[in-house]
Amino acid sequence: MTTWSVVKDDTREKRWQDHFPRSLPRYVLLVCLALVVVSLGVVLTPASPPEPAIPPFSEQARAAALAETRQLLDAGSQLGTAARADSKDGPAEGADGRPADAGNPAIDRTVTLLTLQAQALLAPGESPADPAGAASASGRATPPAASAAPLPATAAGLVAALAGSGRQRLADAAKADGGMARLLAAVGTAQLLQASALAAGTGTAAPAADVTPPQVSGTCPSQSATAPTTERQAATEPSTAAQPEGEPTAAASSLGGALASAARTEAQTIYGYQVALTRLGGDAAKSAAEELAHHDALLGAVESLSRLHCSAVPAREAGYALAPSFLASPAAGLGDLEAAALPVYGDLVALSEGATRQWAIAALFGSAKRAVQWGADSGALPGLDRASMPTRPAGETPSQPAG
Repeated sequence: MTTWSVVKDDTREKRWQDHFPRSLPRYVLLVCLALVVVSLGVVLTPASPPEPAIPPFSEQARAAALAETRQLLDAGSQLGTAARADSKDGPAEGADGRPADAGNPAIDRTVTLLTLQAQALLAPGESPADPAGAASASGRATPPAASAAPLPATAAGLVAALAGSGRQRLADAAKADGGMARLLAAVGTAQLLQASALAAGTGTAAPAADVTPPQVSGTCPSQSATAPTTERQAATEPSTAAQPEGEPTAAASSLGGALASAARTEAQTIYGYQVALTRLGGDAAKSAAEELAHHDALLGAVESLSRLHCSAVPAREAGYALAPSFLASPAAGLGDLEAAALPVYGDLVALSEGATRQWAIAALFGSAKRAVQWGADSGALPGLDRASMPTRPAGETPSQPAG
């Protein structure tokens, strides 16, 4: 019985050994087919799309500014339409001789200003017709938080929203890249000023519209650096000088050059105020005296910043040439001087960073505010070259805020 079992087992093993070589191609074929099926499944299964890259801060700030500006523009347009509709039920002609259906001029100026700003904030490949919050042709998208805010329904609400947007733009300008910082500072400055003008034109409460400069102090880290800014300093801030939104002028191709231009501009402005004081009287003379003291402090601050950044301080000149129109109308001449300082401080915003940029943003706002107070037009984008600004829509009124 035992011998038979051993023989039977040997027979089964021999049969398996004889059968396996004959079945080997079949097993190989099945394995290959299984591999083909698995590989086809891997190929046909769509790969997960990659996570979209987070855009840099400057792009996020631009998109948010564009979305909020468009919202404000929509709100202003609706208020203007409502004002014109209401005026049709009133007298045929207003007290100032304007047609009664012309609407509120302060609202109209706000709409014009926001229209120009929205055009300036468009990215390459982005269409003015793109709705806020939609992805543009360049792949950028407006943050949903900015496009979800409700539209202001009253003049007071628009004033508050305009001022809030202006302050946010200035805060973003302090952290954005050079050229974008200049654009955001221009947008924020104009929006803050227009908020005050809109409040005055609609009889609503005026918002707080002041920008406090930081206290800057320190000394040049290299005491041997007595010449103007050279390649060493230009290398410390290379990215801020090559931005398309507001390239610096040739005279201010570096931080040292921008500081020198600001110092010369302040010295000339001081001289203009000194001359104007001999021809002004009453409240205008009092205001000019106060602003003269303010410009003395500005010049001292610019000279301190120049020394802090190891740049040469331009020598103060005894006098400057003034146009005959300045002597004939000194108040208007002071407004022109203040407006002329705007692109200078725009250069400084683009080429600086940190506390120096925050100081430049405050100086830009101050110059624009004083320009308006003296009756000059600070523009929809104060601090940017007028030649690079978008064209005003046909039939629109100037965007100067009411002083």
